[in-house]
Amino acid sequence: MNSAGAVLVGADGCKAGWIAVRRGPGSAPSVEIFPNFAALLAATPDDAIVAVDMPIGLPEFSSKGGRGPEALVRPQLAARQSSVFSIPSRAALYADTSDFTTIEAWYAAHRRASEVARATSDPPRGVSIQAFGIFSKIREIDALLIARPDLRGRVFESHPEVAFWRLNDDRAMLLPKKIKGSVNPAGMAERKALLCRHGYAIDFLDQPPPRGAAADDFLDAAVMMLISGRIASGRAKPFPNPPLADGFGIPVAIWA
Repeated sequence: MNSAGAVLVGADGCKAGWIAVRRGPGSAPSVEIFPNFAALLAATPDDAIVAVDMPIGLPEFSSKGGRGPEALVRPQLAARQSSVFSIPSRAALYADTSDFTTIEAWYAAHRRASEVARATSDPPRGVSIQAFGIFSKIREIDALLIARPDLRGRVFESHPEVAFWRLNDDRAMLLPKKIKGSVNPAGMAERKALLCRHGYAIDFLDQPPPRGAAADDFLDAAVMMLISGRIASGRAKPFPNPPLADGFGIPVAIWA
């Protein structure tokens, strides 16, 4: 694990907020939960490199295949490419920002977001339930990067399956991480073995995830930290290269 002297952070959204695997120069990795992304950043040095499994940079209008990065990485992932889903327009992401107190309100908001998404995409397409489920997380990072341009050179989008592909000598993982919504032990073991090849101790990876995070969230944050190390040492590549920029000038690329 080449850190290039920076604190490295890998982050993923989870039920309790955000799970982060962090490692300082010369120290062992640690795992922690944060209630929001601002809290994660506040607990991290200003020069830390953060790789996060969350879309960064939003389109005003969504074309076929997503923002651009998605269409470039999907062909690399073979059977795992369905893990990369397209993100709709910024207007769709901000169509309803309520805290939903009932499931009916949640589904109504999903319908509203889909209406806006269809009006701001070609070909017109709604919003998947999976994508809608992370809208609030995407907005958290988006708001921070709009308000604080200094973060744009420190917080980078990655994607777990793209990261595993890159770390596996550009070969996609053979087994799914989850099957029908449940963790697949064989797929988890395949990924843990790869993480250990890149410097993790199996005891660290085998510990129960912190309360409020799932076992796959923990592994995703762990692989994100390896990507932050690649970014810090100049070995990571963006898809596309060079990155695009959204309407606020926020870079749009998946790094691995």
